[in-house]
Amino acid sequence: MGGHPDRYAAHGAEGRRAMVRAVLAGGGLRDPAWRAAFEEVPRHLFVPCYFVGPAGREERLWCEDPDAGRRARWLRGAYADEPLATRIKDGTLVSSSSRPSLMGRMLEALDVRDGHTVLEIGAGTGYNAALLAHRLGDAAVTTVELDPEITESARRHLAAAGRRPAVVTGDGARGCPERGPYDRIIATCALPSVPGTWLGQCRPGARILAPLADGLVALDVRETAHGPRAEGRFLDTPAYFVPLRGALPLPAQLQHLGGLPGRIVENDLFRFLLTLTVGVLDPREALSLWQREGHPRRERYGITVEQGRQWAWLDDPAGPYAWSTPGDVSRGGA
Repeated sequence: MGGHPDRYAAHGAEGRRAMVRAVLAGGGLRDPAWRAAFEEVPRHLFVPCYFVGPAGREERLWCEDPDAGRRARWLRGAYADEPLATRIKDGTLVSSSSRPSLMGRMLEALDVRDGHTVLEIGAGTGYNAALLAHRLGDAAVTTVELDPEITESARRHLAAAGRRPAVVTGDGARGCPERGPYDRIIATCALPSVPGTWLGQCRPGARILAPLADGLVALDVRETAHGPRAEGRFLDTPAYFVPLRGALPLPAQLQHLGGLPGRIVENDLFRFLLTLTVGVLDPREALSLWQREGHPRRERYGITVEQGRQWAWLDDPAGPYAWSTPGDVSRGGA
């Protein structure tokens, strides 16, 4: 769309209204401010092309396709309540636009207030940063992305939508201290652990919302005699994101679970516990805990982060079920 008038503006507005109705019907976007953002920020400007279909046989849909029918499919897909694969490199998904209903859930859980500043980890297409900028103003939003090609693409999309938050190329695991401190930090990429460096960039009373172990954890930050401490529970919803670049992949024990019943291995809540305890509990120990505690849902688990130390827990951070999370990615990321 490269600086030209948006020829899809009218149909895009219709698509946004339909998308918001669908999300509302599913119980989302109860906050009028976020509802207005989703109604007014044109998602199609952030996904000028994307891929559909099974891995290895993806079909590319884009806004400049010479076939009118395929262009119509592209525009419909841009406003479906579905995640969109926007960048694939060497057969691996490296960037996407998340499902709008999940984005709305995350933004509402972030609990922003007028005057807050926000750091977003993972610029992606720029769409989430645009929604934040609509709510808080461009100057209040900083978004960080490791890949300079993705950074530049997000910047172009934002400009086409009339938004200019700070778009920074850098390692999100290290945050962006030069633009801090922040009232809120939101990550839109999957993390193996919460980087400790983020705590030093937070104001007291800040909130961190991040995908971890295929869930979403909301941490509230407070000052203690020993420095900042972030603690909170997981939301009840599953969440699957492109991993933070530079983070280590999950160990092989999650790929090979032979010996456990298939119905157990495929259970979403059990796999969440496996991912959360990877490298600490073996699968059978995790299964024993899961069964003993009555198949706990995500919201019974939480995370505590202090400088140099963090742990996950079930029910109580000082209770009997607590375990270390993987190493601090801010110390060895890309």
